[in-house]
Amino acid sequence: MASRSDGWGRTVHVGLIGTGRIGALHARSLRQSPLVSTLTIFDADSDRGAQVAGDVGAELAESPQALVSGGVDAIVIAAATPAHAELLHMAAEASVPAFCEKPIALELEATDDVIRHVARAGIFVQIGFQRRFDPGYTAARDAYASGALGDVHVVRLATHDPAPPPEAYVAVSGGIWRDLAIHDFDIAAWVLGSPVTEVFADGKANGEVFERYGDVDAACAILRFEGGVLGAMTATRNDPRGYDVRMELFGLRDSIAVGWNDRTPLRSVEPSVPAPSRQGYRDFLERFEPAYRAELHAFLGAIKHGGESPCSVGDARAALVVALAADRSLREHRPVRVGEFA
Repeated sequence: MASRSDGWGRTVHVGLIGTGRIGALHARSLRQSPLVSTLTIFDADSDRGAQVAGDVGAELAESPQALVSGGVDAIVIAAATPAHAELLHMAAEASVPAFCEKPIALELEATDDVIRHVARAGIFVQIGFQRRFDPGYTAARDAYASGALGDVHVVRLATHDPAPPPEAYVAVSGGIWRDLAIHDFDIAAWVLGSPVTEVFADGKANGEVFERYGDVDAACAILRFEGGVLGAMTATRNDPRGYDVRMELFGLRDSIAVGWNDRTPLRSVEPSVPAPSRQGYRDFLERFEPAYRAELHAFLGAIKHGGESPCSVGDARAALVVALAADRSLREHRPVRVGEFA
């Protein structure tokens, strides 16, 4: 996506749309950033927006349109997923750089509409796949690219939530592949530097809520990457020991793991291995808070000084297409080539 460097001063005026769990964290990060001079907030829940604005000392806007017309230099979109595409269109119309939480949209057609609009407008857009800013995943990418692992034939990925989300969230989430596993699809391709080309997926709904919305809460997928590496992925909504996110790479010289430490919510039953010394991560915010802060810092730096987007709209599309392929594979009980969605 287009870079931006137009002689702005030392600091910028940022507009934040959405102040839920991740939005509230973004509000604190933006207000603490030395690159931000002014923060203006909007939330469809006016009481929540006012509370967060008061907590961080930000200004409050009456609408997204008022926020943009108020002269912001950039916007951060942390609203609910169904609003992402419309807000990115608004940013493109106003020629304002935007950071947007994943996904752009749940459907490919709506995603492509945004991508075309962003390209015409020439604005800088960064999509929020925060794992790209986690030190463990960065180290794994460097190790793989350097050849230190030797030939890597297989990788394993896991994202296990500690407890299911509320039914209202399940209803609009787009399902486990587009909501949860899409992070694994993105980060695996990023670490390996190779896209996923084929998916063979399965899953099971354990409970009426997921069945009601045609979703599953326990899922597995076999991934084939360009170049021949194979991946095995698990995704679940129930892990009583905590929030478990890992990636393992098995090479002919070395094998490494991301997300393996004294808070990994897994215990060995071998008699000589002690139990984990600390409690597992409670949720994604606790596990990835430094990465969330780092991605916003990268966004602010890029729009001030120029540079390519560290996670472009094209990258977001690629992850969505893999999620759509996984969903089709589960429903049709067959391997699905990502090219079916080209």
